[in-house]
Amino acid sequence: MTDVQGWRRKFGVLGPSTNTIVQPDFDAMRPFGVTNHYSRIFTPNANAVSNESFRAGAEVIAGNVLDAVRSVMTCSPDYLVMGMSAVTFFDGEKGANRFTREVEEVSGVKISIGSDACTAAMNTYGGVKRIAILSPYWPAMNTEVARYFGDKGFTVVRDKCLQCRSWIGIAEQTTDTLRLALRELDGDDVDAIVQVGTNLSMVKLAAAAEMWLGKPIIAINTATYWHALRTNGIQDRMDGFGRLLAEF
Repeated sequence: MTDVQGWRRKFGVLGPSTNTIVQPDFDAMRPFGVTNHYSRIFTPNANAVSNESFRAGAEVIAGNVLDAVRSVMTCSPDYLVMGMSAVTFFDGEKGANRFTREVEEVSGVKISIGSDACTAAMNTYGGVKRIAILSPYWPAMNTEVARYFGDKGFTVVRDKCLQCRSWIGIAEQTTDTLRLALRELDGDDVDAIVQVGTNLSMVKLAAAAEMWLGKPIIAINTATYWHALRTNGIQDRMDGFGRLLAEF
């Protein structure tokens, strides 16, 4: 017996309760026969996030992840998809591996996380060695992102932090702001631009930017959902979300 709507796969999606972008993004990329079941990680909205407080605030969210895992497992999903990126970059590659291991031990199913999904995306594009990073974070967190990608063999040439002051403020960043940030980060010395922070609305803009910048622009929500689909043997190609979903 299989679920009548999720007959191909049921995905349990984990995301902060303040995040308003992941759920519509993942639903927009959902092929027929796959269903997304969102489990909200309890996240008090912080209204004065700073360089000093960002990691501590993100670790509060990380501490509530396993409760959200246990909750979503009551619908018996086949697979989990992580809709928060910061906690998947903490402490570099070893931290990402530890996070994955802990979630999979509790859930009994596999998970796609943003850090590893972006790595898989860049390796799939091929020829990506030097990257720029765009985030809604603060410098202390971008250091963690750069550490992870360094562990994976990439060189971070430059990065930009939008320094959002609240968790919900991340979702309020405009297309104009993000477009200017991409132009600032671009250059002949980078092979790709990677956007992290799942509450930034970037999947459509990243797809468009690939055409006018002529290189991979990887939105973390696109990479994570793509990774979940392909890991589960779902090869549907989809236009409108960049080369990753359209070609690979």
